[in-house]
Formats: sequence, C-alpha cells, structure tokens
Amino acid sequence: MNLKQDHSQNQTFDAIVVGSGMSGGWAAKELCDAGLKTLVLERGRNVEHVTDYTTAFSNPWDLPHRGRETRQDRLENPIANKCYAYDEATKQFFLPDEEQAYIQDKPFDWIRSYQEGGKSLTWGRQTQRWSPYEFENPHKWGYGIEWPIRYDELAPWYSKVERFIGVSGHRDAHPSMPDGEFLKPFEMTCVEKHVQETIAKNYADRAAIIGRCAHLTEVKEIHEKQGRSQCQSRVLCYRGCPFGAYFSSNSSTIPWAQKTGNLTLRPHSIVHSIRYDEQKGKAKGVLVIDQKTGETHEFYAKIIFVNASTINSNALLLNSKSKRFPNGLGNDSGVLGKYLGFHMYRGTISALHPSFGDKFYYGRRPTAVIVPNFRNLEKQESSFLGGYSSFFSTGRSVGHEAPFGEALKKASGEIGPWSVYMMMQGETIPKESCQISLAPEKQDKYGLPQVSIHVHYDDNDMHMMQDFHEQGEQMLELAGFKQINKIDTHQAPGLDIHEMGGARMGKDPKNSILNRFNQVHTCQNVFVTDGACMSSFGHQNPSLTFMALTARAVDHAISELKKQNL
Repeated sequence: MNLKQDHSQNQTFDAIVVGSGMSGGWAAKELCDAGLKTLVLERGRNVEHVTDYTTAFSNPWDLPHRGRETRQDRLENPIANKCYAYDEATKQFFLPDEEQAYIQDKPFDWIRSYQEGGKSLTWGRQTQRWSPYEFENPHKWGYGIEWPIRYDELAPWYSKVERFIGVSGHRDAHPSMPDGEFLKPFEMTCVEKHVQETIAKNYADRAAIIGRCAHLTEVKEIHEKQGRSQCQSRVLCYRGCPFGAYFSSNSSTIPWAQKTGNLTLRPHSIVHSIRYDEQKGKAKGVLVIDQKTGETHEFYAKIIFVNASTINSNALLLNSKSKRFPNGLGNDSGVLGKYLGFHMYRGTISALHPSFGDKFYYGRRPTAVIVPNFRNLEKQESSFLGGYSSFFSTGRSVGHEAPFGEALKKASGEIGPWSVYMMMQGETIPKESCQISLAPEKQDKYGLPQVSIHVHYDDNDMHMMQDFHEQGEQMLELAGFKQINKIDTHQAPGLDIHEMGGARMGKDPKNSILNRFNQVHTCQNVFVTDGACMSSFGHQNPSLTFMALTARAVDHAISELKKQNL
C-alpha cells in the first residue's frame, strides 16, 4: 500500500485507545480518570447520546415500512439483516455489508457496528460474571491453555464495573453464575415462576433465575452523575436509549471521560497499523487512515489499548508488521489470529402450556430467565466438553389469523395460550483450525488487506446441542408444557456476535500473545482488552468480562507508567 503521510497532523498523547465500544469506552474512562491525555480512535461516525437516536420515539406508523426491512435491503445486506436487532428503525447503527468485504473460508456472519459506541448501542445487555469453573475447567479438562488469572482476581473489577454501569438481578448463590452488585430485578411471569418451582423441586443441580442485565431498574448516585435515568421497559433499546437507562459507551463511559477534559475522540479514523520503535523495543504510536479524505496521520503515545472488537483487533495486530515482528505485532508464537471461538446458539425449543388461562401480565421486560450451566462443573461427565446456559421467556399472543370482517373482529380480541421460547448459549472449544488471516492480494476500499475467516462447528457442538434439546424438553415436560418443538436453526457462527480469542492471554509466550495484565508479551506498552484477549470462551455473555479485564489492565498500566516501566 502506498501511503501518503501528512506529518503536519502528528500529535502525541499519553494513551491511545483503538475503538470506542464496550471495552474501548471503559479504557477511555479509566485512563482519563487517572489524568492521562487520551486519544480514542473510532473508525466510524460520531454518534451523540440522545441527539443521534433519531428513531427512539418513532411509532410504527412514523416509519416508511412500519419498521420492517424492504426486499432491497435484504438483498443488499444479507448478513447484517440476520441480526436480531436489525430493522428499519435500527439499521443506522449497523455496517452495510458492502462497506467492508471479507472472505468466508467457512460461513461466518460478521455483524459490525462502526460508530462511536460500537455495538454497545445494539448489544443484548446480558451481564453475567464468569464463574471460577470457566477460568479453571478448560485447562483442567484438557481443552484449553491455562488462564493466567482466576475468578477471585477479577471479582473486585466485576464489582467496580457493575456498580458504575448498573446491573439488575437477584442474588441467587448459584455456583456456576456468581452473584454481583445488583439493582432490583425484573419480575418473572406466573408461568416462569412455575417453571422455576418445578426445576427446584426436581433437580438438585439446577435453578431458574431472572436474567442479570445492564438496565437501571433504580437510579443510584453514581448513575445520576452520569446523567442517566430509570429504565422504562420500552424494549426499543436497539434504537439507542434516550434515557440512558441501559449501559452504552455513548450514555456512560465516553461522556464521563469527556468531562475530565482529558479525552480527544477522533471519528472516521481507521487504524492501519501499530508503529514499532526498533531501537526502544516498544510501540511508539499508530498509523491512521482518514475515512473521509484517505489521508494518513500518525499519532504517538506511551501506551496503546487495542479495543477494535475481536476480529478487527486481530487484523490490526496481524497488519502491524516490522523488522522485529514480520508476522504481526507480538506474534513470535505464531498463534496470533488462531484459536478463535464463539457461542453455540443453534439449539432452540418452543412449546405451549395448557394451564394458567386465567393469568396474564403487563408491560415489557428487557431480559429473559436463565438456567445456569449444570454440565461438567466438578467433573467431566458428558459426551461433550464445556457447558451451556439456557435462556427462556414466556408470553401470550393477542389475536390470531382470521378471515376479513366479523371473524377478524372476533379473533382480534382473543388471547392465545401461554408459550415458551428457550435457547442455548454454549461454550465452544478453542481450536487452532478456527482462525482469521489477512489476504493482501484482496484489499478493501481503504487499501487494507481483507480478513479471511475460517471458523466452524465441530462434533462437540453437536453433542452439546443434543444434550440441550434433551434436557430442555425434560424440564419443560415436568412443568406441564405440550407440543414441544426442538429446533436446530443451522445458523452460521458469528450471528451470536460473541466472537472471542485470537490474541489470547496465557502464562507462556510460546502459546499465547498476552500476559496476565493483557499486555503483549513482547511489546508490553500495547494492551488488548476486548474479546480478542480471551483464552477460552465460557458460556456466559462476555461483555461484562471484557469491561472488567479492561479496568484491571488500565490500573496496571497506570502503575507501570508511574514506575517508568512503560
């Protein structure tokens, strides 16, 4: 690539953060709170909290197609429109498929959100802590390298993040889903409570608990200081929340960092590579392509945090080549870009309940009920490795399909039976064959090599899904559900939007990229704290862990800066 550099724009900061999403926002907040002049580079557009949530208060009739996607949109965005959150009112927060081409060596639906806040504007907001089992069992049962940290080391950082972002939930004392710092929980329906009671009665190792989610069910002083208010349970979250009731970088960490006066946020800034100083043996800055003009700029800092999201962070490190690192920054081990993982979502179950016909509910709720993992905890007891969580919710439909006229009027007032929808969220196994690489012979419109993604299911995933179907059916049958329908969605990896790994943490530089504080082993002023850093993939929603790891890494970076070690 022939880069025409504009050296007049060079600037120096204390810290640079690549990406403004979930973990990038936390890096910015913590660095700015510590007094460091911090540059956040966002490859997409600026999105102002509230002002740019243009459909937040739109009624269906205010939208040209009542919120639905058009045929043309489905043809133009066959990947993005598979996402649960993508529709006419939210599409402005998703990257159009044509914007960044990539190569699918195996089918992979890469869902991307390039703007200030990244996917924190459209995430599912489920915030469980990882359990000690998830940190320990991959190495114990021989399907992953040893994590360089344990749950107890991360627990105080979980608490710090939870108190700041606001997490609703109930303290359940369940061993595979640790309790946290919770606001009051959302309510279960009567049928969900019935399932909860049935599971408690019939299983010693299982429970049904209300989901933990990053919504302000009550507003504490720390949330008032952020300018956020209570959740209205509108469940229009993916349009951007004008109340700031669910956590996003835009409503919380970025405005907080801006108030310190230490933040410089630069949108439309595509980071081409991290620049390495051969003489000093550390990174000196980044090379940036301006998305609008195509001009390039260099920015310099003492420390660099890579938070571009898993696949882009891997791609950035792979593209950061130098004499010292010809195969990508920190890639002496050759494992950079390898051992990528995701969460197994293919198994779902639906069913109907013949009872509770005299019961109903009101309002909406932004979370489901969880059955925490009960497989392979204290011992390896299944035909598959790892574990899975199950999520379910119940409801009643109002109105049925009917002919026109009087029959339609009558049907529109009828209430259907109670139904349940259950899904799995399964742990996948780190495999060298699941990886990304760069294809320099195929470049995107900015001259960067396209990413080639080779990620796939295996027999372990199929055995796990079979177990979910069997156990889910059993639990629902015991609760009295009928017409149970077990489904394999056959969705491609990626649609879970929980991709992790590639620049994994580890004790040994020979089989990992990062140390216990998320520093590149061989270039310790570069930190990677988004999903790319994960050594294994667990079965809990991962964003809370990304944020906790980020807060912990920043604390270490500041300590090392004070000691002049970086």
